[in-house]
Amino acid sequence: QVQLVESGGGLVRPGGSLTLSCEASKSIMFRLYDMDWYRQAPAKARELVASISRFDMTNYKDSVKGRFTISRDNDKKTVFLQMNSLKPEDTAVYYCHGLYAGTDYWGQGIQVTVAS
Repeated sequence: QVQLVESGGGLVRPGGSLTLSCEASKSIMFRLYDMDWYRQAPAKARELVASISRFDMTNYKDSVKGRFTISRDNDKKTVFLQMNSLKPEDTAVYYCHGLYAGTDYWGQGIQVTVAS
């Protein structure tokens, strides 16, 4: 059973920073997984925020380019999302997602709230 566990969320003021972490089960070949961060705001559809492939290629949603950075540490089986210059519209539940051999894996989600 693959488990993805997010951490690092919370309440931050506009302009502030947070770093989300997603640690995967110790038993998996994490380096073979394509990893993403999604988010879902209230009454909105879940959307892809940032991706990092097993080849370390990254992609970002236009509205977070230049503010968010996705990275991974294969030895620690962890993917990170560094979020800077946060805006109220970044408020959402953030989900870690992994893809391997055509199978999707999801974390439980973690709340990020940007408010003064």
